[in-house]
Amino acid sequence: MYAIRALLIDVVENKRQAWVFGRENLKANGAEIHSAKNCMNRIVVIVSEPRSLATTRGHLLLALRTAGYEVHAAAPIDAATVRWLTENGIRFHPMPMERASIVPFGDTVLAFRLYKKIRELEPQVVLTCAIKPIVYGIPAALVAGVSRRHALITGLGYAFTDRDKSLRWRMVNAVARLLYAASLRAATTATFQNGDDRDDFRRLGLLGQTPANVVNGSGVDLGRFKVAPLPQKPRFLMIARLLRDKGLAEYLGAARLVKAVRPEARFDLVGDKDPNPAGFPVSAVEAAVADGTIHYHGPVEDVRRVIAESRIFVLPSYREGTSRSVLEAMAMGRPVITTDAPGCRAPILPGVNGLLVPVGATAPLAEAMIHLIDNPNEAECMAKNSRSIAEERYDIEKVTAHMMEIVETGKRAAE
Repeated sequence: MYAIRALLIDVVENKRQAWVFGRENLKANGAEIHSAKNCMNRIVVIVSEPRSLATTRGHLLLALRTAGYEVHAAAPIDAATVRWLTENGIRFHPMPMERASIVPFGDTVLAFRLYKKIRELEPQVVLTCAIKPIVYGIPAALVAGVSRRHALITGLGYAFTDRDKSLRWRMVNAVARLLYAASLRAATTATFQNGDDRDDFRRLGLLGQTPANVVNGSGVDLGRFKVAPLPQKPRFLMIARLLRDKGLAEYLGAARLVKAVRPEARFDLVGDKDPNPAGFPVSAVEAAVADGTIHYHGPVEDVRRVIAESRIFVLPSYREGTSRSVLEAMAMGRPVITTDAPGCRAPILPGVNGLLVPVGATAPLAEAMIHLIDNPNEAECMAKNSRSIAEERYDIEKVTAHMMEIVETGKRAAE
């Protein structure tokens, strides 16, 4: 049943991609590939979320081009992303994959297609981001004879963060660990966005002898995310996909507790639905909107406006790589309330630029919110410190320079 479903998805996706690109575009792209066979610095970047190519990975892709690389990107289709890549001289290769589920037959097809594409392009470097590109792309690159094979682990996701330890989670966790262990041993380097994730992979024996690096997240564009005046009204903002492990239940619960004693407080939520097994019920969000607890904005293309309208940023996540939304809020001068969890605590100095609360705890989250409402001077001081920390540690120029060093030399980062 799964095999038939995966095959049908694969066929339909390929038909759609041919329609999007058109035969002439596909032929032209193929001609470019064959004409560039003698290029000595070719890199293929493989991701499962296509929009990340223009957002979180965009600065790195442009830096690679500036450094003389011929840059290729492989990912599922996203029309806006394809336009951005084309405008910036980056060649795109459609690579359908189901990001949020394991489909044995479909994933086997994905592994073969990755191998076929990598062998066709003959790159010197392959950079894989997220679980499926890593666990199938790294072995494919090894078999294809690629000398530098880099894995970028941007977060561990549902497979490592489910707090209920259900049978389904245990099965997913076991498969993920097996796949990671097999693929990362074939990688030239493994790069994490926080030290906790690296240490957990070492403890679980998933890295073998592969050198492990840690970078400060994906960085933040300080020129784009500029400091905005701090509103005086207590307005809280959470930006996250609608997933249980982002702490949505805790955010809604804390909002209700706070509004009961500080009715002037406002709570905003920005984020899209997600097909992940840990998806949060949209009905619960709609109920919170209906009873006046929150204002839900859905997905927002440019989050700078909603950050500027907020006073305090909140992310009660169970685990992150390093949250891009937290870094963007810090860059715009916002105090942050988040959890004392891997990837969440990394950008926060408690009492300096934000507050840390226990994972999965609604009451302490509400208490932290009330504390910053009742202590406006402290919140304003934290806001200034957030920007300073973003400049010192998370400037995208610095993070990209670190990633470039890893990609070009495979050098182990200072730890």
